[in-house]
Amino acid sequence: MAIVRWDPFRELAGLQGSISKLFDDNLSYFRMPGVPAGQLAFPVDIKDTPESVLIKAELPGMKKEDIKISFNDNILTIQAERSKEEKEEGVNYVRTERSYGSFSRSFTVDVLVKQGGIKAGYQEGVLEITLPKETVVQKEAINIQVE
Repeated sequence: MAIVRWDPFRELAGLQGSISKLFDDNLSYFRMPGVPAGQLAFPVDIKDTPESVLIKAELPGMKKEDIKISFNDNILTIQAERSKEEKEEGVNYVRTERSYGSFSRSFTVDVLVKQGGIKAGYQEGVLEITLPKETVVQKEAINIQVE
């Protein structure tokens, strides 16, 4: 039988890995593909129709006053902030899973948008944004003769 030297740091590394996995599993709702690690996000559906681009974003538990939307240089940015509830004295929390802080996502829109017609609504935790497409008048093709 071989004697193995005890290394306390090896056990700490295993504990750190277990804690990291616990947080990764429980906070995966706010980790979206393409969003840098450590940055909180929210799920979004984007639908392109002939008339407009429709965006639906899930922002449960947010107040509409805490949501900011901007459209600049064909980039749509949705920002929101959820404030942490103040802890009550004498209350022992058994589990806390909800995330708090600032959330932000930006999307490049590669169609012409009628900026004066952009609309947004927020109901039952879902933000809906409509970006109406700008209709470009097609000119008739003409033949040009070379002289």
